[in-house]
Amino acid sequence: MNNAEAGGSDSRIHASTIAIGEAGVLIRGKSGAGKSVLALALITLAKQEGLFARLVADDRTALSVRGGRLLARPVAPLEGLVERRGFGLTPEPHIPAIVVRLIVDVSGEEPPRMPEAEDLVAQLVGIDLPRLTAMGRPGDERLVLAALKLFIDSG
Repeated sequence: MNNAEAGGSDSRIHASTIAIGEAGVLIRGKSGAGKSVLALALITLAKQEGLFARLVADDRTALSVRGGRLLARPVAPLEGLVERRGFGLTPEPHIPAIVVRLIVDVSGEEPPRMPEAEDLVAQLVGIDLPRLTAMGRPGDERLVLAALKLFIDSG
């Protein structure tokens, strides 16, 4: 059992996390890959579809394991802030924590049309989760929301 599982110190990663309904979407990628843009576009799309959607964390996410589930929280002093290119850090309505149900890796490269089964799963802090690769371009939010619905409905 690692520290996060025992309730000890959190793991902190370079990622943005949002809540859609009761599901957390953790978005990873290099600096400038478009994590914040994708997070904000997902929040907007989910709200347009009548779903609850909020920011959890932008740029850095604290992770811990509770009851066999991966819990994501913001990291101080970035709580309630999101980076908007050209504006800097701006306030955004947020929630304090969410259970992660999907990992999205923003790669900057075209994802494979037919990914292998092992490419659709990622392990984070000892927890296996569904994984999607996105290029980081406008419209990716539709793919991510469709994938989230698919994974939640089948899981």
